[in-house]
Amino acid sequence: MLSSRPAWLELARPGNVLAGGITCTLGGYIAGITELQIISLSVTVISVMSFIAAGNMVNDIVDRNIDSEAHPYRPIPSGRISIERAKMLATSCWLISLLGMVASTVLIKNDVSEWWGVPLIWGIAAALMVTYDLGPRIKERGLSGNISISMLVGAVIIFGAASVGGIGKILVWLVAATAFFVNLGREIVKDCEDMESDEGRKTFPMEVGSENARMVAYLLALAGLICAAIPYYLSLLPIQWLLFQTPAIILIMTTNRALAAGEDEKAQKALRKGLLLGLLGFAASVALP
Repeated sequence: MLSSRPAWLELARPGNVLAGGITCTLGGYIAGITELQIISLSVTVISVMSFIAAGNMVNDIVDRNIDSEAHPYRPIPSGRISIERAKMLATSCWLISLLGMVASTVLIKNDVSEWWGVPLIWGIAAALMVTYDLGPRIKERGLSGNISISMLVGAVIIFGAASVGGIGKILVWLVAATAFFVNLGREIVKDCEDMESDEGRKTFPMEVGSENARMVAYLLALAGLICAAIPYYLSLLPIQWLLFQTPAIILIMTTNRALAAGEDEKAQKALRKGLLLGLLGFAASVALP
């Protein structure tokens, strides 16, 4: 069914863009942002949101032939936006992201010595995005594609922290590790869900079987929970506020029921919700003494 939203907006996938902006903000908040660094973080958030929008557009441009059969109502295969315009929009978003990264680097360089984190993380993320969609198209190589996307999710948190000079903080890396492992589990479950419709890809579930893939996904999600608990046991966060992670712990641990029943859509949505609750738990733990 055709969407009522403008084609360019649908192409950018605003839900993902907004989630990226919030996650980046969370990274800066967890790292300990000061009032003077709000502008730097704000510019970084714009860079992240533009980066994600560009990546989504490139993905749809590259997959337009597949989408013509699998998702005919998307903006490009439905003819609501031309390839040329989509490429122009993607290029514009890339440039905005690049300029945002440069501006953030300049702003933070005048404030702290760890300014190098911003261009470093952006460069790594750009390399991951290019190799994922354009060449050598890691997205078609099963587990390595899942890992690439999950690294990008974790990088958003580190990028936000880097924009306020907090790239060296252990807490930031543990939060990013939590996001990486839980999202990696979710990506594998999504591939289980899409096994019948995936063409031209050799996904992890195709290689090891859906049941084994689900088991691995669950273990990865549990690894994410361990990463989420470590800051409290290391006294990086007050131990009593581990309570804030309870909803995420319960939700992620109980996904084994859906996975055992082969309810992949339900499981991957639960993992996404669990990750969100876990990140909110970190934010609450930082906010309170």
